[in-house]
Amino acid sequence: MERNVDMAQISDGKKYTSNDLAKLGCGDCAGCSKCCHGMGESIILDPYDIYSLTTNLETTFSELIKDKLSLSVADMIILPHLNLKAADEGCLFLDENGRCSIHSFRPGICRLFPLGRIYEDESFSYFLQVNECAKQNRTKVKIKKWLSIPNLSQYESYINTWHYFLKNMKAFLEEQNNDEMAKKINLYILKIFFEEPYNNEDFYTQFENRMQRMQQIF
Repeated sequence: MERNVDMAQISDGKKYTSNDLAKLGCGDCAGCSKCCHGMGESIILDPYDIYSLTTNLETTFSELIKDKLSLSVADMIILPHLNLKAADEGCLFLDENGRCSIHSFRPGICRLFPLGRIYEDESFSYFLQVNECAKQNRTKVKIKKWLSIPNLSQYESYINTWHYFLKNMKAFLEEQNNDEMAKKINLYILKIFFEEPYNNEDFYTQFENRMQRMQQIF
């Protein structure tokens, strides 16, 4: 999901790579879960997130969409997002102590916070959102360690591919201006990248195969 914001107002003005240090350390949150409340529909999930959730929870997308996830439109594309508890608008995956019950396989947006990504010239860099995390006096942590994602370079390549795929699809739908075609494409994206079950084998190979199928049709 793209945002039109003034970077000078929300960041420290720096662009980072995964090998850089940034003020991210929050003492393991020390019981704070403010960033897990009141997110609305902003925790949008990508195919890797669905792969991680379904394989680790040993469930299916169809089961998750019953209560844990919902669908919404982001930049003309229908995508899943995390649901919140009605009572306190907290993430449904928070336990009774306010801790993340899926921390080791939490969604990419959750891993990224309070970082964001700037996409430029078919690539991206990271930036630090200085006003988002409630913790003060954060310590410097290497971004690679903060993200804690296996095969990070492969993951970053995937994230970049997924971002520009969605961006190109949005541009195509705007150009076509055809509601029936938009519906067909959106349903196919949901089917190919989210509804069809992932197995426990390499995610990236599965994603590439699905991307090839998508490109053959559109």
